[in-house]
Amino acid sequence: MDAKKDFRFWMLFVSLCVVCFLSALDFIAIGNALPSIINDLNAGSDSSQGEEFAWIGTAYTLSSTAFLPLSSCVAEAFGRRVAVVLFLAIFSVGSALCGAAQTMNWLIAARAVQGIGGGALHSLATVVIADLIPLVERGTYNSFVGMTWALAVAIGPLIGGSLANESGMWRWLFYLNLPICALALVLVFIFLDLPTPSGTVRDKFSKMDWIGNLIIAASSTTLVIGLSWGGVRYPWGSYQVLVPLVCGAVGMIAFTLYEAFIAKYPISVSSFLCSTIGVSVADVHLDFVPVYYQACMDASPIRSGVMFLGCTTLVGSFIVFGGMSVTALKRYRPQIWISWCMTIIGVGFATTLDENSPLAKAIGYFSIGSTGVGALFALLYFPVLSPLPVERNAQALALFAFLRTFAQVWGVTIGSTILVNCLKSRLPSGLAPYAQGDIGALVYSLVPQVRSLPQPLKDETRAAFSESFRAVWIAIVAVFGVGFLMSFFMADVPLHNYTDDKWNRKVVVATVEVEHDDEEWKVERSEKPLEAHARNKALTKKNG
Repeated sequence: MDAKKDFRFWMLFVSLCVVCFLSALDFIAIGNALPSIINDLNAGSDSSQGEEFAWIGTAYTLSSTAFLPLSSCVAEAFGRRVAVVLFLAIFSVGSALCGAAQTMNWLIAARAVQGIGGGALHSLATVVIADLIPLVERGTYNSFVGMTWALAVAIGPLIGGSLANESGMWRWLFYLNLPICALALVLVFIFLDLPTPSGTVRDKFSKMDWIGNLIIAASSTTLVIGLSWGGVRYPWGSYQVLVPLVCGAVGMIAFTLYEAFIAKYPISVSSFLCSTIGVSVADVHLDFVPVYYQACMDASPIRSGVMFLGCTTLVGSFIVFGGMSVTALKRYRPQIWISWCMTIIGVGFATTLDENSPLAKAIGYFSIGSTGVGALFALLYFPVLSPLPVERNAQALALFAFLRTFAQVWGVTIGSTILVNCLKSRLPSGLAPYAQGDIGALVYSLVPQVRSLPQPLKDETRAAFSESFRAVWIAIVAVFGVGFLMSFFMADVPLHNYTDDKWNRKVVVATVEVEHDDEEWKVERSEKPLEAHARNKALTKKNG
């Protein structure tokens, strides 16, 4: 059943776009400002803090990943409005703490708090859209949300770069979230009026899958700890790395078995996992591109953002193209195959770049890959939901967001590990006086200093970064190839054209259409959606 596209619907849609913009802007903007943030917080402090540079990004994605399944449980038990307001509040608190951070550990902890809210916001926005719009029409509306996300992606590096140019100004990167959070809260309070499930608070808490959420949070955390430490803080063969990796892998297996056979209110099912393997890693390389421009192409943070603008513009354009193509063609697999090819071609060309490559190639190759990234961002949503009943939208979308974010955690962590380990053997020894500790561990704090290094040390450092990034691009192309191959195993399921009645704001007519005039099939406009949904099922059974 279609949701009525009245004024409240469109204002609700605007509030969801604001929520997505907020989540995307913070995640994208910090990448360009990261070297300056680390350099600022390390100034005059213990140099060992620089060894934790990767955790500024990893802490956010890790916490958002670990708590994503919980967000769907909250939305199902307490309603969509309560869930969105709760995670908006958590994101606001985390943003304020990030802006006030005085040490690296403080910032990492604050980013973890911020990630709990930020990761859930985008997932919950897609859940609410799924509640209101049938899958066959959703490509168009997802395109609008994608345009919002693309706007954040486009201006994020510019904002991050401009604030990173002056010492201490990066704090406003987080403080600027607060007024946007306030606007989003007002819009959500007024217009997000979907039904609230009945029952006491105690009953709702009892329906939360606490054990499953605890297992997945602990497992994902220990896995990323092992990946972050491997080859950077401890050798890969050390117990400090192997124990977290093994415990995390065992925990993931335990989570899957628990949800499939034991959980009373499961987060996921094994059939859904089969639909999502290999679809969640397309945008990993974008996290490294702004840093590549600064380290290898002699770009300042603000110029790096301008150079990255071509990628972000194409990402946004192809998000729209991908979503609307599904609405028009009622198909998604051919577009997915073409998009994977574009990402492989673009990043594959990037492996030929060096520190002296023309600017046109340095921008153009990544722009080619960005067309595929944008389309995949919109398209991979459909093979996940099309085989599933609409009643499982919330859990399916939360798990899809979990897998996508967790894959990104792996991608960023492994990419950073490859970069650091390659740099340890390639950076010139003359760079030691400019590093406040181990050169490899402090790689990100070195990036802002590359432009001011004396010759020939500057060119030697740029060459070391270029060769190390090449190893990162090769690894990413290999992962893209796996994603492309896995896409051939996606089922070609027709897109359904109905929504879950229990979350519709109003039910005007029964969801089951029958050719007779029996008055009992008509549902009054004032009837509650949950009651109408149950009534329709009973009438369907009664009338065969």
